[in-house]
Amino acid sequence: MPFVITSPCIEEKAADCVDVCPVDCIAEGEDQFYIDPDICIDCGACEAVCPVDAIFHEEEVPEGEEKYIQKAIDFYNNR
Repeated sequence: MPFVITSPCIEEKAADCVDVCPVDCIAEGEDQFYIDPDICIDCGACEAVCPVDAIFHEEEVPEGEEKYIQKAIDFYNNR
């Protein structure tokens, strides 16, 4: 999973990331957005524009935010 959207996105959902994604890999969930790891090309455009700094490369997800990796996996497995 290249990028993960973490807790600052909860209920915020500004959608700046959706607007800049060149491959349309970001989907809106009930409480936040999610990045599809099968479509993401790892360009980082979403990370750069996130107004709440919620997007991290999987290997750089802050301590305490790791559950959002599994949350994204579960979101796409249940679609």
